[in-house]
Amino acid sequence: MTAVGLAVGRGTGPELAAVFERVLTALTPAASPPVRIVRSERLYHSYVSLRAERDVDRVRRLTAEDAEHYEDFCRTLAAAGTPAVFRTAINAQSLYLVRRRLRAVKVDLLSAANRPEELLLVRDQAQGFYTGENRHTPGEVTRTLTFRRDITEAVVAYALERARREWPDGRIGRIVMAYKFHLLDGAFDTWVSALADRLGVRIEVFQPDTVNRDLITHGLPDRTLLIAGNEWADIMHVVLLDRLGSDRQENRCTENVCLDPAAAGLVEYQTVHGSADDLAGADLVNPVATIRAAARIAERHAGCAGAVGAVEAALAVLAERGVRTPDLGGRHSTTAVTDALLDALPDVAEPPAARPPAARPPAARQSGPRGTTLVGGP
Repeated sequence: MTAVGLAVGRGTGPELAAVFERVLTALTPAASPPVRIVRSERLYHSYVSLRAERDVDRVRRLTAEDAEHYEDFCRTLAAAGTPAVFRTAINAQSLYLVRRRLRAVKVDLLSAANRPEELLLVRDQAQGFYTGENRHTPGEVTRTLTFRRDITEAVVAYALERARREWPDGRIGRIVMAYKFHLLDGAFDTWVSALADRLGVRIEVFQPDTVNRDLITHGLPDRTLLIAGNEWADIMHVVLLDRLGSDRQENRCTENVCLDPAAAGLVEYQTVHGSADDLAGADLVNPVATIRAAARIAERHAGCAGAVGAVEAALAVLAERGVRTPDLGGRHSTTAVTDALLDALPDVAEPPAARPPAARPPAARQSGPRGTTLVGGP
């Protein structure tokens, strides 16, 4: 039996969890082995639900409790050999405590609309400002953060390995790192320079404003591997999507890969959008990113070949019919969009092995180990 984890946050989390379960079940009716959803027993806080506590000490305690519980949940899944977990949005402070401990990177292959250009974004979520610890004194919060050589090397090594999977012919335009390295006394770029020499690749380390200037003035070449500190990448992710004309944030899912040896092999899928607490219980949250996450998990981890392509084809049918939630200018509910999606799916009840894989659009490319040699850029 294939197990898939499910972690649910407050706000619209329960509604999207229901969407995820419905779509995954529809996509994997004949999976062998069958798919079992392992749901975390805790309903994790969103930032809005924590702020309702109106007490800083209680917020700090609940933040720590959520982080500890979710970390334990992920480690338990990994120890049991569970390959994937879907998580709805939770409070970022709790989440980044977990990402530091599990040494997580966020990975998104961005494809340009109507152009054969791709950019592989690898966000370093394992170190830096986002992963810091707070110390409170009257009228002041001191945040302490860390950058480490071994973590930096692990992030770069994974990014290069992932680029080999995505671009198996070894051709790459540039390898660019966007970090505030000028604040680190020359240590960070020294680490990267030594690593690049050891690996035999060219890695260009830039300040974020320099990367922005190049993006605006020249654009980035096809097959740019962009490794970025989360301080910049979190903000720029949606800008890069817009720049490439790729997709809207509300419709997109992405993955977080754990690099900590004790959790290696566990991939966390999430929506790019947040918890949308103002829509909780209204049946109006956009389910498209959650639907796409269910399709990726079905195909990549439950052996259901063609699941991603089938879902993309069904979403195209919905777009033609104008079936969309209000955030995209439509008038349909979460449930109505999900119902329409399931109705538009091809015959998913047929065993995956008997069904030819559906074509996958560039934005939904699938990765697999290919073991080729990556060649650095010019």
